[in-house]
Amino acid sequence: MVKTVGKRVLVIDDASLVRMYYRDALERAGYEVDEALNGLEALEKLHEAAADLLIVDVNMPQMDGFTFLKVLRRQELPVAAIPALVISTEAGVQDQEAATAAGGNFYLVKPVSQAVLVDYVAILCGVAP
Repeated sequence: MVKTVGKRVLVIDDASLVRMYYRDALERAGYEVDEALNGLEALEKLHEAAADLLIVDVNMPQMDGFTFLKVLRRQELPVAAIPALVISTEAGVQDQEAATAAGGNFYLVKPVSQAVLVDYVAILCGVAP
């Protein structure tokens, strides 16, 4: 198993089943996982404790994923540089382009298998999958 000790992932998604699915896969792979229900809550959590990676949904109440990433990337703090894996049900090229423009590093379309999720997380956290 790849050494992931100390790597913390913040999952930002309003769907509890999605968060549970991601948490299960990532914790089994050795990652520490925290959760936020939307972009506002994620910003608060990042000011309390940094993360090594963000997994960001697009469609969420209060602050969607694109807005969250734009706000985060404008900050002059180390958290602004945290890599972000955007995962959404939106499959259009324009959605992928919007994610990149907002500050996402990779874009995946739901549903995502746990194996694929763990591979992308490993790459973005700098550990070999």
